[in-house]
Amino acid sequence: MLKAYFIDYTGTMVKEDEPYTRELLAYFATHSDLKDPRDILGVVWGMIKEIEAGCSGDSFIKNDEKVDRILSSCVEKHGLKGDLNYMHDVWRKVWVHAPLYEDVKPFFERSSVPVYVLSNDDLGYLEESMKIKELNPAGIISAEMVRACKPDRAIFEKALKIAGVRPDEVIHIGDSVTSDVEPALKMGITPIYISRKNDAIIDGVRVIRSLDEITF
Repeated sequence: MLKAYFIDYTGTMVKEDEPYTRELLAYFATHSDLKDPRDILGVVWGMIKEIEAGCSGDSFIKNDEKVDRILSSCVEKHGLKGDLNYMHDVWRKVWVHAPLYEDVKPFFERSSVPVYVLSNDDLGYLEESMKIKELNPAGIISAEMVRACKPDRAIFEKALKIAGVRPDEVIHIGDSVTSDVEPALKMGITPIYISRKNDAIIDGVRVIRSLDEITF
């Protein structure tokens, strides 16, 4: 019996291609050796994933320190110049103000069971985002609560404990195979993969294009 939904934040609930991200990419392009937005995103996301892969226990760091490391690396490796404090501030706005996909609020309103948000972002930024967006999840489980980032099983274990459910009583929705689908399967949690832009096929896993496809 289904008792809860877990849902990823970035890319699943909120848009990644949004005004503050575009502002940040434009600043990168005019103040560094990286000119193509695709190259910038490749470098930045590569560093984020690298940092998060080693981000656990005593080595855990929060979002602001991750950004400082990324910007410092771009100064050294990609000739980044300009106002790093300004860039950091815009990055914070991305975490808080990235707009919801249009199907998110109706999903929360329609759900017959509690919905919990799981994210590698920091709790304070997530709480501020939920308040601005007028969303009231049953709970927010962030990486800093367990000092480990998805796909580490600790964040899923924490979510199960907070929700008071067994793995077979919850469905996890996310847009990443490595950070959402695979760890959920390893935990015995049923995953739903959301692929908003392209058709996708994952053996044994339900794939949707919109949260509107989930019926209650």
